[in-house]
Amino acid sequence: MFQGTRVDCVLEGGVALVRLFNPNQGLMDEATENELLDVLARLDDKLTWPEGRVVILTGRDEGVFVRHYDVAVLHQRAQAMASRGKRFKLDRPVPQGGIHRCMDVIERSDLIFIAALNGVAMGGGFELALACDLRIVQSGDFQLGLPELNLGLLPGAGGTQALARLLGTSAALHCLLTAHVFDPQELVQLRLASACVENALAHAQALAKQLQAVPARACAHIKQLVRQAPGWSQEQGRANERTLFCDCMIDAQALPLMADVAQGRRTIADKPAQSS
Repeated sequence: MFQGTRVDCVLEGGVALVRLFNPNQGLMDEATENELLDVLARLDDKLTWPEGRVVILTGRDEGVFVRHYDVAVLHQRAQAMASRGKRFKLDRPVPQGGIHRCMDVIERSDLIFIAALNGVAMGGGFELALACDLRIVQSGDFQLGLPELNLGLLPGAGGTQALARLLGTSAALHCLLTAHVFDPQELVQLRLASACVENALAHAQALAKQLQAVPARACAHIKQLVRQAPGWSQEQGRANERTLFCDCMIDAQALPLMADVAQGRRTIADKPAQSS
């Protein structure tokens, strides 16, 4: 579907495999941001990819998901801003860049995004993984995390917000203020990843196949309810859940699945049959 200088994408039915790469040590740069945003926008367009269900993000090259954002580029930008006397205040928000728009697409899309962390992922690379709905990490001697404090910086692509939401305030502060670097097993122990496996991509592909066996509407609604829950009151969240539950009940794909259980052909614990 797409072949760029930093990103490529292959479609297989309802699953898209998006691979990130950069001959320059696997670093993220502006070209990565622009190409990834282009690919994600195409995948999220139901007219372009009507059968779309799952997007897997992974690194093309062995041992590297995305190393981190290119610090040389950041340094040049910092020097340019400082030389112009730039000042920043919270009442004048900085506009979104490409990576922020990528994460917006991931969050609001009905598609399910899985990060298959096949190697090192720090800084912006780790933030991209945290933006995904599910994370699978590959076992190995890989560094993962948000050590921006070692540069005198903080995570700038959603990392502080994601860690606070996923770990809680105290644990997030500890990780960020100590510039903690995780190992793969640690991600699972902290529930930042679903599994630590020998082959992250193969595991993600099996998970994608499992997701395709259940109705898309229910998956999209679950994603919306869980992602938006922190911003809703309990009353609003429960009302939204009731409403979307009923919307799932009238889904043509759900009716035969309910009938199978109602008529004793399988139990609620049995997963629907996966297409070959």
